[in-house]
Amino acid sequence: MASAWWKSSIGYMIYPESFKDSNGDGIGDLGGIISKLDYLHDLGVDLLWIGPLFDSPMDDNGYDVRDYGKINPLYGTMDDLKRLFSEAHARNMRVLLDFPINHTSDEHPWFQKALSDPSSKERGYYYFKKGKGENLPPNNWAGFFSTSAWEKAGEEYYLHIFTKKMPDLNWENPELRKEIYDIARFYLELGCDGFRLDAVTHLAKDLSFEDSEMKPDPNGLVLDTSKFSNRPRLYDYLSEFREEVFSHYDCLVVGEAGGCISPEESLKLVEKPGAPLNMVFNFDTVWNNGNFDSIKKKDEEIFTDVFALRRNFMRWYEVLNGKADMPLYWCNHDHPRVVSQYGSVAYRNESAKMLFLTLLFLYGTPFIYNGEEIGMSNANYGSLGDFKSDRGTMNSVEAYKKEGYDEETILHYLNRTSRVNARTPMQWDRSENVGFGSKPAINKVNPNYLEGVNVYDEMCDPYSILNFYQYAIALRKNPAYADAVEYGRLSYVDPNHPDVFSYLHEGGTKLMVISNFRPYTVYFTFYYEMKDVLLHNYDGVLLKDHVITLRPFESFLLVVR
Repeated sequence: MASAWWKSSIGYMIYPESFKDSNGDGIGDLGGIISKLDYLHDLGVDLLWIGPLFDSPMDDNGYDVRDYGKINPLYGTMDDLKRLFSEAHARNMRVLLDFPINHTSDEHPWFQKALSDPSSKERGYYYFKKGKGENLPPNNWAGFFSTSAWEKAGEEYYLHIFTKKMPDLNWENPELRKEIYDIARFYLELGCDGFRLDAVTHLAKDLSFEDSEMKPDPNGLVLDTSKFSNRPRLYDYLSEFREEVFSHYDCLVVGEAGGCISPEESLKLVEKPGAPLNMVFNFDTVWNNGNFDSIKKKDEEIFTDVFALRRNFMRWYEVLNGKADMPLYWCNHDHPRVVSQYGSVAYRNESAKMLFLTLLFLYGTPFIYNGEEIGMSNANYGSLGDFKSDRGTMNSVEAYKKEGYDEETILHYLNRTSRVNARTPMQWDRSENVGFGSKPAINKVNPNYLEGVNVYDEMCDPYSILNFYQYAIALRKNPAYADAVEYGRLSYVDPNHPDVFSYLHEGGTKLMVISNFRPYTVYFTFYYEMKDVLLHNYDGVLLKDHVITLRPFESFLLVVR
């Protein structure tokens, strides 16, 4: 772990089912990923995070694992996975596997044994509790999917903070922990370079299982994350995991911390040396436009809060800089497309380039989500049924109907916010099935692939988003600029500007980024000397009397003095 190779890496997340189909069944797979490794290598990517590949009944898109020892046949075989590791390594690329360890599927042999034999050791791998009374669960906890966190099974209830088909694992049980460690060792020995640990901050629970004292919803339930997020025992579990497994490999371990952790809390998990994790993903910078839970809002009320965005990036930097490594990303498989969040489809080219430039040179290890590099945007589907692939989204549809919202309002809201927007098929070319393979079986294609939003058309255009990404990544890897980003002190320039996100890296090379987050012209006061314009998404610099006129979503990477 001492090599910290990830500090200079460019990450890329692949959502397997929607990336590339190699066998004609309409579902992306390992063969499809392997076929695109040269494309990713040419882009400049050298760290792949692959979404969950383990055998699963797919109640929650693979995060419900039925068998950790098998690859989901939809995606291929264990031999295909080994070939992916080998082919990636041959191109100097490393591979992280998405590893769900908070829960399994209810079809996992452990859970099936726990149900059939209450005296089995597997019963202790999960949380089973008696109810408080007839048809009353053990407590008033709600899960993340708008239901009780408990489900009746025989005479007792089991805990599930996600869907009822995803029972939570009992990390207090040492035998369960050993099982997980053995699984991790198996894949590291196979050639995996590390893991993204799914829902990692939820491993430790309040073992008193007392009711939450927060105000309940109309169903008497309370989503009180303090009962199962960032509890003190989490550090003990993960420290043991590191000691038993991770410390013996040159691997990267990234924890998904969601929106339930502060920078100060995370520092205990990632502070060097000896912390159990290398980095944590948080969701703090994902919803800074008021889009989350915004069904009552009109589109014009969704407006990027540049103050909040800057504040959230900086509060992580101020706590972790020099003490821990940090990842960066705009979106992943759980969020709407970033061009539709913080950019504009009307200014797709300009806003996609601006967003990438702003993120890439900020700090830490950047992660691109597949399709960002061609400016993919939200789906704009025509019916609620088009979102049926995601259980969480469909649960929210039923909840909104009960609250009295009509289908048109719900559909408009989902097209703006649902995570299905990030799971539409990768747009490779303008052929009938976007070069994905056969007709996609899970989510519909976004029709804007016919408008040039596809890899082939963008490869042919020297001024495309894709070519901008490639050139920007090459700059980021230039040692002079990489040094400034990784080690030069970061500060904001004009931190009170309501529209412009601008920052400066001090050091041997002074790098400055200036980005307009608005679909209209704004003005920015500038008292530095421009030594060089390294990257720019417009032609010409409009600078007069120390004021830069910034066109819609205009962005610069400058060397200054």
